[in-house]
Amino acid sequence: MSRSGFASKSYRTRGIVLRTHKLGEADRIITLLTPNGIVRAVAKGVRRTSSRLGATLEPFMEVEAQLVMGRNLDIVSQAQLRHAYGQLLVADYPSYTVATAMVEIAEKLLEADSDSNLRQYRLLHGAIALLSKHLAEPGAVLDSYILRALSIAGWAPSFTNCVRCGKPGPHEALHVQLGGVVCSDCRPPGSLSPHPVTIQYLQALLEGDWDTVALAGPRARKQAAEITANYLQWHLERAVKSLRHVERS
Repeated sequence: MSRSGFASKSYRTRGIVLRTHKLGEADRIITLLTPNGIVRAVAKGVRRTSSRLGATLEPFMEVEAQLVMGRNLDIVSQAQLRHAYGQLLVADYPSYTVATAMVEIAEKLLEADSDSNLRQYRLLHGAIALLSKHLAEPGAVLDSYILRALSIAGWAPSFTNCVRCGKPGPHEALHVQLGGVVCSDCRPPGSLSPHPVTIQYLQALLEGDWDTVALAGPRARKQAAEITANYLQWHLERAVKSLRHVERS
């Protein structure tokens, strides 16, 4: 993102709309994830029926935006739609709730880690695009996104080698706080004993192996969802509110 232009106060950037808030009678505060990080900006007049930007600056849309730097918040002067993911997601409730959870997770992760902006942007963009095409089960897209986003943030789990000694698997036990599977010699109290298929499924989610993911049954999906949610909360040290609304098949 280059902050050069007229009066050295205007800049242009791609962005995914994470969320919006009403401001005054006709404006909105737009939270964008850009390749250079989180940007919060005011979109003036977008709640008026005559506004051309109103339908563009909605959650999950990818836009090309022109912004003017402000003292506290930047100002959106122009925005062009790149991908109308939001229109495709709001029509499907399971996909919509998953997208809502993903953008909340992205924002929380980047509050703590600003060194991986571009990689997190690309990951979220890919996950939302996949979700909008309805080619994979929404819950699986969410769990894959969580594991990969945490990996980018520096918390990559291991579902193959023991996280304590590095011994190659497969292993039968998993410890959420340690970050993955543990061998019988390293297994601490409180370890889980998920089904072996669940561990294979978690590895497929981490790798984005969608052919393997599609073969998983409900038991593996349920166990993996619980493990993934616990792993996310352990590292964020707080709950992701929108996860409560995600429907699981």
